[in-house]
Amino acid sequence: MARSGRDPVRVRSAQPRDLGEVIAIDAGITGMRKPEYWGEILQRYGSGRRRQRFFLVAEDASRVEGFAIGEVRDWEYGMPPCGWVFAIGVRPDARLEGIGTRLLEAICQGFRRLGVTQVRTILARDNPLILSFFRSQGMMAAPFIALEKDLEP
Repeated sequence: MARSGRDPVRVRSAQPRDLGEVIAIDAGITGMRKPEYWGEILQRYGSGRRRQRFFLVAEDASRVEGFAIGEVRDWEYGMPPCGWVFAIGVRPDARLEGIGTRLLEAICQGFRRLGVTQVRTILARDNPLILSFFRSQGMMAAPFIALEKDLEP
């Protein structure tokens, strides 16, 4: 995909060398640096080690522009296998260039190869940016309700 004067983006499995840039992208989005967390995510999901888990990055010739992480979960709550996207992030200066769409399409393609016919995600109600993104990709409210309980008094 040609991007207004920038190099084309390629989506591939994350490698250890990508971790610093993924941490920086996430910190730019969330305001928190979490290197230990991302090291564990790379161990569990990176490098295509497990057939049902995906940790993808989108890169151009000079840097990683975004990432997506997900997995196929089997029979949770009685549901047939389903693809779950639990993280997607794009550098703020690279948004609106189709990178998030490319990442979501790539992870969904991986889910399809595994025979999955549905993809889900969970997001915070007060995050209109990611809500708008997923809705623009054809996702809508699912027939499930997330419940939670504080464990501290």
